[in-house]
Amino acid sequence: MAGYSPRWRWGIPLAAAALVWSLGAGAAHAAWPDRPVTLVVPYPPGGPTDIVARVVAQGLGDALKQTVIVDNRAGAGGNIGADMVAKSAPDGYTLLIATTAHAINMSLFTNLTYDTRKSFAPVSLLTSGPLAVVTRPDLPATDIASLIALARAQPGKMTYGSSGNGQSTHLSAAMFNVMAGTTMVHVPYRGSAPALTDVMGGQTDIMFDTMLSSMPYVKGGKLKLLATTGRTRSAAAPDTPTVAEAGLPGYEATAWNGLVAPAGTPEAVLTQLSAALNTVLSKPDVQEKFAAQGFAAQWMAPPAFATFLNDEINKWATVVKTSGATVN
Repeated sequence: MAGYSPRWRWGIPLAAAALVWSLGAGAAHAAWPDRPVTLVVPYPPGGPTDIVARVVAQGLGDALKQTVIVDNRAGAGGNIGADMVAKSAPDGYTLLIATTAHAINMSLFTNLTYDTRKSFAPVSLLTSGPLAVVTRPDLPATDIASLIALARAQPGKMTYGSSGNGQSTHLSAAMFNVMAGTTMVHVPYRGSAPALTDVMGGQTDIMFDTMLSSMPYVKGGKLKLLATTGRTRSAAAPDTPTVAEAGLPGYEATAWNGLVAPAGTPEAVLTQLSAALNTVLSKPDVQEKFAAQGFAAQWMAPPAFATFLNDEINKWATVVKTSGATVN
């Protein structure tokens, strides 16, 4: 059966796309999966995306009654793993955990070997959650308003760390710079751990990081939490205001993880995957595991996830353009 074409995924209204998807939902791909499925994580083991992938892999394995292997292919801001999956056989046996970075990279990198819109068949969103705005403990700012005032008073001198070029930790701070009228300087690292280490040590002033990575250090008094970046307050830090509440109206940034397959993957396989993920993400224990990391489990049907991806690509392209963000 033919897979999702780029025109199907991006060029027709959502309602029509949903109808096409639902008409194919009854078809079953009897032979799939008859061998292990590989879930490619384009980042090192132990990070937030890897943790999400391992929870999903276990749940999918149970739902599909087949082994699901997590394969970490880190490097180039998530692009190495994405390129590998884009070039894999479209048979449902090699899948990618896509992230906010794969929407950002479309406009940030000029030499991509894949196209997030055309190279993949969207399956579902998995998780989404805000970032935490954390600073070194001795930074003389106690909230977002005082942070903005401090950064404006020292143009080009304050620094923000990130887990790497093109990550949500990079562009969320770049968007903050644009909206707040500040000029904090980007310092990219190879992952959240070394970036947070330098913030705690005072070598870097601030970081917009995942709740999972940063909150243990906040609770231990090694980092100062000023705000979270979601539309509403985080259940993991309910007493902490959002950036929008605390002094920058209209600001919102989230980190998300989703599942995509190579373009051309049979519709019946995508339908089966989508249904299995709906089962996995609706389980209370899975939702609790993600909530403990500052994420919310979020299933989406393929057409809705296709629209979500397109909106994210467009949103971050605007941020890249207006902020002047580059790959350092």
